[in-house]
Amino acid sequence: MLGILAIVFAESGLLIGFFLPGDSLLFTTGLLVAGGRYLHLPLWLVILLIVVAAVAGDQVGYVFGRRVGPALFRRPNSRLFKQENLTRAQEFFDRYGARSIVLARFVPIVRTFTPIVAGASRMHYRTFSLYNVIGGALWGTGVTLLGYFLGQVEFVKSNIELILIGIVALSVVPIVVELLRGRSRARSARS
Repeated sequence: MLGILAIVFAESGLLIGFFLPGDSLLFTTGLLVAGGRYLHLPLWLVILLIVVAAVAGDQVGYVFGRRVGPALFRRPNSRLFKQENLTRAQEFFDRYGARSIVLARFVPIVRTFTPIVAGASRMHYRTFSLYNVIGGALWGTGVTLLGYFLGQVEFVKSNIELILIGIVALSVVPIVVELLRGRSRARSARS
């Protein structure tokens, strides 16, 4: 369970967490609680811990953005940090305002960068905190419950290992697609 919480925390607000599988991890956690073979904690406790980790991750991201965010906007691309990810999060934040803190929870990559953008743009801390708690609660509860209820289906229960392998495989697809796009753009730029 500690590994799950660490991933949720990192993906919610640490720059290094943007590639982590947040949604599929929460869904899988719900499946594991429903199955009862791999995760033996009560559902309410699992959800509470996930929400706390998500909210805490965003709080760290906000503080980080507030302290060093403006420098990130001027920083050129590096291996781990891509300016386009921060720009996408900034556009998302500009478009949806404070609601973006809630909505970003359900958008991979944007989820990681939005609290940093909120901090860098000096969003009022109380406003950020309120939307952060709402978003963390909706995301952590909703996606985990979805996995839990699907885990009650007999077919899913009896094939949980295969389903988990499928979830991992699906989680890798966006990473592979992004790597291929990056290579294609690099080749186009050289031509």
